[in-house]
Amino acid sequence: MDHPYFQSLIMTPPLAIPSKSPRIVATSLSPSSPQTLHDRLRKRDSTLAIRQPKVLHPVDNDDLKLLILENISQDAVRVFQAQGFHVDHYKKALSEDELIDKIPQYHAIGIRSKTKITERVIKAASKLLVIGCFCIGTNQVDLVTASKAGIPVFNSPFSNSRSVAELVVSEMIALSRQLVERSHEMRQGIWNKQSKGCWEVRGKTLGIVGYGHIGSQLSVLAEALGMRVIFYDVINIMPLGSARQVDILPTLLAEADFVTLHVPELPETINMIGTKELAQMKVGSYLINNARGRVVDIPALIEALQSNHLAGAAIDVYPQEPGSNGAPFDDQVNAWSSTLRSLPNVILTPHIGGSTEEAQRMIGEEVSLALSRYLNYGSTFGAVNFPEVDLRAITAEQGNHVRVCYVHSNQPGVLKQVNEVLSPYNVEKQYSDSKGDVAYLLADIADVSPQDVDKLREMIKHTSANILTRLLA
Repeated sequence: MDHPYFQSLIMTPPLAIPSKSPRIVATSLSPSSPQTLHDRLRKRDSTLAIRQPKVLHPVDNDDLKLLILENISQDAVRVFQAQGFHVDHYKKALSEDELIDKIPQYHAIGIRSKTKITERVIKAASKLLVIGCFCIGTNQVDLVTASKAGIPVFNSPFSNSRSVAELVVSEMIALSRQLVERSHEMRQGIWNKQSKGCWEVRGKTLGIVGYGHIGSQLSVLAEALGMRVIFYDVINIMPLGSARQVDILPTLLAEADFVTLHVPELPETINMIGTKELAQMKVGSYLINNARGRVVDIPALIEALQSNHLAGAAIDVYPQEPGSNGAPFDDQVNAWSSTLRSLPNVILTPHIGGSTEEAQRMIGEEVSLALSRYLNYGSTFGAVNFPEVDLRAITAEQGNHVRVCYVHSNQPGVLKQVNEVLSPYNVEKQYSDSKGDVAYLLADIADVSPQDVDKLREMIKHTSANILTRLLA
């Protein structure tokens, strides 16, 4: 129930039940209908909602400007534009200096994995309210600095899971049948039909490191191919199907014919597969990394491939990656690039694990919804670096209501100060939570006159722990 869509269902206002039951007409969708489940559910919500949520706006009436980079889905751009936001859309990533030059004029930014939101960028972003990562990972953002600046960061932890899982399945089959080598030979005009060293994946053991959204989906797909699945994770997880969890990583490495990595980049996962771990893998096994570039020690992997200890590998992510399409992937990017490119039975792809039309559309929907809910309603549900706070929507029928969005340092006495400011008014609902050094409060205030709005905002902004104060009305 932590998906942003289901949270929106929770917040849907109660229905007014008519005195007479309406006639129910059964409809059906043909298998060829272009509508997705998301489309049908969204249409259902729009027809059922009797009391539509009121779209709130900043009281200072500053037009919100969004900077969208890295060729993020046009569906997301259209979502923002439909709400009246000004959107500047670029196909490529921007360097740190380029961002520092551009970002002071924007209230929100959407990125994928190549753009780096550093401390310098955040300090230059004087108007920035929110960051959207249109991908799973958020290690390209300085999350600590963002939270201290009152900027929540949202990502898409679910939407490309299937695409990555399917890529792994295709890589296992391609590696075990040496498809890349045979295809390359045919393109050179060489006919080389052989079966030596080529295997079915049926009956082989797949070892999954990290049994999260991707790993668990992959587990089901692999079993459907007749594979035996084992997995290692730092927490105990109920397996799907006949998969089995192992207690330690060396056990998995010793048993698996294919080892695939699905872990975040953390201090404890950097180079988690190095010389020692590669030596623990079975002779003739395969390594697949579609997780993060620094999870594998690539020079050690090259040695394991050159010595024929491993029969092949598939790599989709790298410690350093080119900033745009068409840029060279050479030794200036990573010192070992040319050596890795020369090895047989190694599949190299340019970070395309989630690059499908379906995944990008769903990511665009998920992250654009999260950003819109924050900008319009102050909701931080799903933020990775921020207290998760939400309130049910103010309806259009409600009069002069103001929503206070107050980011502050997590210290004693703050709520007392805020409630003293709010004491002359009717506080209809209020919710506060904290995460580390940062706390966030939402409060809906009834019957606030237009003359009092600016006064109220200034009084809250001048509380001792204030980081960022927004009033929406």
